[in-house]
Amino acid sequence: MEWETVIGLEVHAQLATRSKIFSGAATAYGAEPNTQACAIDLGLPGVLPVLNREAVRMAVKFGLAIGATIAPVSVFARKNYFYPDLPKGYQISQYDLPVVATGQMTITVDGAVKTIGITRAHLEEDAGKSLHEDFHGSTGIDLNRAGTPLLEIVSEPDLRSAKEAVAYMKKLHALVRYLEICDGNMQEGSFRCDANVSVRRKGDSRFGTRAEIKNLNSFRFVERAINFEVERQIELIEGGGAVVQETRLYDSVKDETRSMRSKEEANDYRYFPDPDLLPLEIGAALIGEVRATLPELPDAKQQRFRSDYALSDYDAEVLTATRELADFYEAVVRSAGCDAKLCANWVMGDLSAALNEANLEITASRVDADRLAGLLQRIADDTISGKLAKQVFETMWQEGATADAIIEREGLRQITDSSAIEAIIDRIMADNPGQLAQYRAGKDKLFGFFVGQAMKATQGKANPQQLNELLKRKLDA
Repeated sequence: MEWETVIGLEVHAQLATRSKIFSGAATAYGAEPNTQACAIDLGLPGVLPVLNREAVRMAVKFGLAIGATIAPVSVFARKNYFYPDLPKGYQISQYDLPVVATGQMTITVDGAVKTIGITRAHLEEDAGKSLHEDFHGSTGIDLNRAGTPLLEIVSEPDLRSAKEAVAYMKKLHALVRYLEICDGNMQEGSFRCDANVSVRRKGDSRFGTRAEIKNLNSFRFVERAINFEVERQIELIEGGGAVVQETRLYDSVKDETRSMRSKEEANDYRYFPDPDLLPLEIGAALIGEVRATLPELPDAKQQRFRSDYALSDYDAEVLTATRELADFYEAVVRSAGCDAKLCANWVMGDLSAALNEANLEITASRVDADRLAGLLQRIADDTISGKLAKQVFETMWQEGATADAIIEREGLRQITDSSAIEAIIDRIMADNPGQLAQYRAGKDKLFGFFVGQAMKATQGKANPQQLNELLKRKLDA
């Protein structure tokens, strides 16, 4: 029996506002527990919420970026449920009339391009956080997150594998960072998702019973949790059982999902319009104002990198993964004034490797764009070889010096004088008559031996192309 996986993601992006969605309390991460929850966040008697205009602007910005409809009128509702970290006993969210509706995003998986529908994106407030460590069997509640503005982005059930789900989530993650509406910090909970997963027999048009896996906060966990859940559901059905609609948690240590509670339907939440908040009206003037602030988006930037810099699809995708990386790359190209592919190779290669090893973001690189460009100029004008450039880069990374200063100090300038290289070759040939005779007798592999001897004699400073050409001519003479 063949099975098809059906996945829809509900992604929660914390909006990068300085204050909460309905109060002036701070949203900064890392404060002492319960020091950033004011009377409005706690829903104390007599308080009234006031909508944060910047959160609305950010929601509109996202909607425009995915080609969605911006609702001229949307409504905030109360979503009623009881949980220790929800101080009011309800969450202010949007239900029937969200601020953003019917957009889309394309993803590429294994070379195939696929369009994923986005049903809606609505504004809501976050709940607090339950803490289970260091309380001797009890649970602590930190309400600092209560009232933090979220944009919940709900996809259509268009995803058919864990790999597609990860690709979609990564694309969304890059987009909200490009738009500067969310910092995307998954470890801090700024970007997380709930995955709705079901399976159905291949060719069946009806959806199977879904399970919702809550609060996945890494791309790796998304993939592993979905794969486990798919296998669990298939085994359950093939064993004669039935999937129950429920909410499940992913245990990363055991690499499994486990039941948390039965899945609520919308009527269980008893949605109704919040009586303390007027309908949100968004006019053409605000939409035009926000549209004017849109940056070049990732897909458009990828296309430009392919056309302007003659980069491959892969290179363009890697270099536009974040806005900061793309900006760094373009700064290198502008400053170096040399081959754009050479610049791409170094940014994606040696620089990225050094950043990963030091656990640094591109914005904190120890070698800035101008200094890297200076190094690439010395490769382009044959001052140093690519091999020596790696040595220079390592010193630049450790010391912060320029490539020119290191080249001069270490005496690394490449030997390009043909007569000097020929003299070295003549000496090596004279010192190795046996190998020379074998080479001329047809043992071509010994060419590498002579290259190695020449490089050793020049301490790696001979221009490799020039050396190979001269050596070939002399050996074959």
